[in-house]
Amino acid sequence: MHKFLRVNMNTKEVDFQEVKDDYTLFGGRGLIAKIMNEEVDPQCDPLGENNKLILCPGLLTGTMAPCSGRLSIGGKSPLTGTIKEANVGGVAAQLMAKLGLKAVIVEGKQDDDSLYMLIISKDGAELVPAGKYAGMNNYALAEALHADFGSKIGIVSIGCAGERGYRNSTIQVTDTAGNPSRAAARGGLGAVMGAKGLKAIILNVSGPSDSQYADKESFKTAAQNFTAGVRDNAFSGKVLPGFGTAALVTAVNAMGALPTNNFSTGSFERAEEISGERLAEIHSQRGGSNGHACQAGCVISCSNVYNDEQGNYLTSGLEYETIVLNGSNCGISSLDIIAKIDRMCDDLGLDTIETGATIGVCMEAGKIVFGDGEGSLRLLQEMTDGTEFGRLLGQGTELAGKALGVKRIPTVKGQSLAAYDPRSLKGTGVTYATSPMGADHTAGNTIGSRGVKPHLKEGQVEASTQAQVTMAALDNLGICLFTSTCLGKPENIGHLVSMVQAKVGGEWDADKLFATGITTLSMEKVFNKKAGFTEKDNTLPEFMYSESLPGSNNIFDILPDEMDKAIPF
Repeated sequence: MHKFLRVNMNTKEVDFQEVKDDYTLFGGRGLIAKIMNEEVDPQCDPLGENNKLILCPGLLTGTMAPCSGRLSIGGKSPLTGTIKEANVGGVAAQLMAKLGLKAVIVEGKQDDDSLYMLIISKDGAELVPAGKYAGMNNYALAEALHADFGSKIGIVSIGCAGERGYRNSTIQVTDTAGNPSRAAARGGLGAVMGAKGLKAIILNVSGPSDSQYADKESFKTAAQNFTAGVRDNAFSGKVLPGFGTAALVTAVNAMGALPTNNFSTGSFERAEEISGERLAEIHSQRGGSNGHACQAGCVISCSNVYNDEQGNYLTSGLEYETIVLNGSNCGISSLDIIAKIDRMCDDLGLDTIETGATIGVCMEAGKIVFGDGEGSLRLLQEMTDGTEFGRLLGQGTELAGKALGVKRIPTVKGQSLAAYDPRSLKGTGVTYATSPMGADHTAGNTIGSRGVKPHLKEGQVEASTQAQVTMAALDNLGICLFTSTCLGKPENIGHLVSMVQAKVGGEWDADKLFATGITTLSMEKVFNKKAGFTEKDNTLPEFMYSESLPGSNNIFDILPDEMDKAIPF
């Protein structure tokens, strides 16, 4: 990958640029942080013309590396006001790699409400009017674009949530079956794309990648060894392919960390009804499946295809976070209801995590009762219809909770917590509080940290720091976070280092590899500081310091100054 594609939404100019040498060792999330610091005013309006929308594959995307098709999408978040990188699977990253694109940088914005789409092929790129697709949600849009441009394209798109500027809006990416079911979900970047007047990006390319290697044979050997390490790990090699990420439901419930009834408790008495085992049972009855790969080259296949009661496709990628935030967090134990919520969110273009947390505060406020699945669907329909209340809900958990007078609002930096209660999983709580991204589990989940008891204070800051650095490094490479499960074995870290060295050249070791994560986090923190954030913003919701979880009596007892002193960047 050796080109930037700059797209100016004011002038409609598209320009391919050669990449400068000082960008060579940056990819994915790290490249976003570098571009944002160099080109974007941190004080800018996230929905104004001075923000940028940046799409970056990782350094290893387009290679033989397993699970290396992750795409980073970034900009200044309209939800948090911080720098944001949202990570997504699907086909887009690998198609960008085939096109030789290191980044697509979308600048400026439309002067009116007209919409455009960006078409990229090996023959070039162009912006074309997309008015005929205005008002379409993602499934109808994908169907229309496939009819107009063929079945082999990759699509990056927004639904009506992005068009309307919902701060909880996603950017959707098509999977290997052509469904727009993969979400760059967190931070409201769909609203950034919509504000710029960009409805969709079409990637039209076929054939093998022409990725260049410093040492192709060494890379091939290292990739094979790393693949074996991922497959040999019990979690990434057996549990995830068999049960998907929903396998975590039972384990996290047993820890007392499963958000339930708007984070009022950490265990759900009907957890088995939304577990990975129950999901697999439904698949066996209806013809759905576990072991689905959202991208070519994935050796984990943690996704799934969920069919409705009639055996027809409903949604793909019914993940742990979606199940918990829209399930136990709302007192709902029906996977069918949760799957319908997931489909509606993907279609409209909403983050399922933020949506579930928003519905949770609605339940706390008495708009509907906990456990009311049909009521949840009605609230989603209000967001789809764009009613006054629906538009409020589309702005996210914090704004909705404050408008409804709710005291227990589970957010950090304006973004809802993911599906782990930090009072019983304290390392992840440190990540929620200190990550430049707000409360994002993908920034450094400590659930698998070795030698640390999750509910105790000791060692949690160090565990979070290690997890945050590791995740940032993997996001630079474009590799799925679940490959990290095998990094407890030094030889697998060695195989990962060998892949990077054989791809980009030079001398690499583990310290140099993980230094890319530290550099990324440092750049993100610099941006946020200039945007007005300080250490005082690195804190969890107040109720988590005072309200103990029933049963375990855990509270979050790691103070902000303790977290800040121990994180060295």
